[in-house]
Amino acid sequence: MKNKNNNNNNPLLMSFCAPFGAVPFDLIKNEHFLPAIESAIREAKDKLNAIKKDSARPTFENTVAALAESSGTLEQTKNIFFHLHGVHSSDEIRNLAKKISPLLSNFANDVLLDEELFSKIKTVWDEREETGLNGEALKLTEEYHSDFVRNGALLSVPEKEKLRKIDEKLSELSLLFSDNILKATHNYVLEITPAEASEALKGLPDSVIEDAEIAATARHKDGNKDGNKDEIKNGYVFTLDLHSYIPFMKYAENRILRERLYRAYTSRSFMKENHDNRAIVLEIARLRQQRAKLLGYPSHAHFVLERRMANQVETVQNFLHSLLQKARPFAEREIAEMKALHQKSQQTPQQTPQPGAQQELMPWDYAFYAEKLKMEKFNIDDEILRPYFQLEKVVAGVFAVANKLYSLEFEEVNNVPLYHPEVKVYAVSTGDSVRKFVGLLYMDFFPRTQKRSGAWMLNLQEQYYDQHTATDHRPHVGIVCNFGRPTDTRPALLSLNEVATLFHEFGHALHGLFSQCHYRQLSGTNVFWDFVELPSQLMENWVYEKESLDLFAKDYRTGNPIPNEYIEKIKASMQFHQGYSTLRQITFGLLDLAWHAQDKEFSIESDDIDKFEQQAIAATQLLPLVEGSNISCAFSHIFSGGYSSGYYSYKWAEVLDADAFEYFLEKGIFNRDLGEQLKQNILSKGGTMHPMELYKNFRGKEPSIGALLMRAGLNSGKSE
Repeated sequence: MKNKNNNNNNPLLMSFCAPFGAVPFDLIKNEHFLPAIESAIREAKDKLNAIKKDSARPTFENTVAALAESSGTLEQTKNIFFHLHGVHSSDEIRNLAKKISPLLSNFANDVLLDEELFSKIKTVWDEREETGLNGEALKLTEEYHSDFVRNGALLSVPEKEKLRKIDEKLSELSLLFSDNILKATHNYVLEITPAEASEALKGLPDSVIEDAEIAATARHKDGNKDGNKDEIKNGYVFTLDLHSYIPFMKYAENRILRERLYRAYTSRSFMKENHDNRAIVLEIARLRQQRAKLLGYPSHAHFVLERRMANQVETVQNFLHSLLQKARPFAEREIAEMKALHQKSQQTPQQTPQPGAQQELMPWDYAFYAEKLKMEKFNIDDEILRPYFQLEKVVAGVFAVANKLYSLEFEEVNNVPLYHPEVKVYAVSTGDSVRKFVGLLYMDFFPRTQKRSGAWMLNLQEQYYDQHTATDHRPHVGIVCNFGRPTDTRPALLSLNEVATLFHEFGHALHGLFSQCHYRQLSGTNVFWDFVELPSQLMENWVYEKESLDLFAKDYRTGNPIPNEYIEKIKASMQFHQGYSTLRQITFGLLDLAWHAQDKEFSIESDDIDKFEQQAIAATQLLPLVEGSNISCAFSHIFSGGYSSGYYSYKWAEVLDADAFEYFLEKGIFNRDLGEQLKQNILSKGGTMHPMELYKNFRGKEPSIGALLMRAGLNSGKSE
């Protein structure tokens, strides 16, 4: 509940009066955040003190439920701030984050290390059976009791103080790691002058060249980092943002430039004079290890996995190595085929020799030759498909899929404050006769200088039920991506992979929108980390089905639907290089465990990080390692994104999503009854039950890895 006092008219501490109770981005200024966080912490502490001073015997209502309600203002303010930190990371925002993060870390420890509070929680937990605690109340009590125990409630006073210092330092380092990646990514550009264009741009599609020309013009207008506005005129610019980097690596025939761009991308924040993350990576890993041991766990991974579906480090290791054993033979054949194509291309007479054409197949060749091989096998590639994936039509398509499955409607609203003019907001409703408001959906699709790369779901306001006012507070969620912008000659057009990305993030958004929980701590995507990717990865499956593609895949120039032969080729190519793709994901999973499953103190130094990494991923490597390249120093997922000891969850969730979609294939991909079954048993339940129970309630059985192996083509004797 919002603070009703004036508090200098801070909009973050007042009731939101915008339509739908939306965040008043038009009123919020950076200067509001620190006072709002400090005020919200004081408010939460006052409520916690009231819980502790209550002389009545601890019950769920006066202790656990009261604790759940105590920090609502703080959680919402934090969500808004860190959302802006991701999409508008100015120097001012980053400096604020350095002040706010320690405050939040210290407050979390103030709660979890409070002996009086834990004593009351423990009483409620110990008496759960005799008081008949059940359902969400039991689950919330279990979560709080576990959180207190797992985060130091039983430690001595000196140990608690040590834990506080570790947590504060980890919070600071995570932000610094993320800031370094952002700066390293945006500080590099590959500049190509008009005189170099004929050789440098060979093989690139016209749309990619046009985007590079627009990027150069924009950079010229803004001036380069040295303030020299005349350095780039009428040229071309490629960056390390994925919408620029990936097409260049796929299509550019100039091998020297592919190598240059590859080396720049894979060396971000590694052995750099500025923005070097080596020392940060080591310190984060060491502090996490110290924290785990302080709490009585062999390693950080043991600590994390105790509250995951996988549960144990050995389970994850066995899972990854089992997949490795199945995928590596396929990947070896795939790479052998690539090497043959590479060798063949060197022997083909060319009017103009390809720059850097000699040498063995290298990592900067993979995307280039994979695209050629895919075209040779299936006569299909991104540039053939891109005209059928106009961004606006894909958005309409994902809305249509949601309508068919869940009776959802999406109405764009223009009276809600925005954090950027390019953002669109939709009011989501459901119901076949009387429409019922479900939530707000924000969509933010294009890259900006101060916006981090990648794609993610944003969570501005979480769903919960206010029992005091009998109000169901509906969620405000969104999708953030970095797709290529429209130009003067064409609309924004997506690759097939980008279409899958949009559907993926939309799946996360549905998980948030459909939530029907009493407590925000259990609502929406507040589930076990290796379950959170199920709704998103499941949603991707509709991208490859004719019934779904027919809804939105239409040529932007003619309006003609995507030809059936293209759909057949898309389906046929789905297993293309799944062996290598699986190995790549296993690489990240193994590296994550290498950093976090150590049960002895790290003895490596900054200069040895590369050697440590190479040893960790040796079993998955099929191409030569490139000196100066490093994964760890730019591995945002595990060092600043919450996936530490959890990167395996992408493959783990693939087992779930393949098994779940097999059910849809049996019943019909637009079977409304099955959609309702998914919504009622998984999408609306949040973390109110153990995820395996939720899954079995939907599917009627535990998942089998067989559906994933069949979909990926890893259960037969050959692969594409």
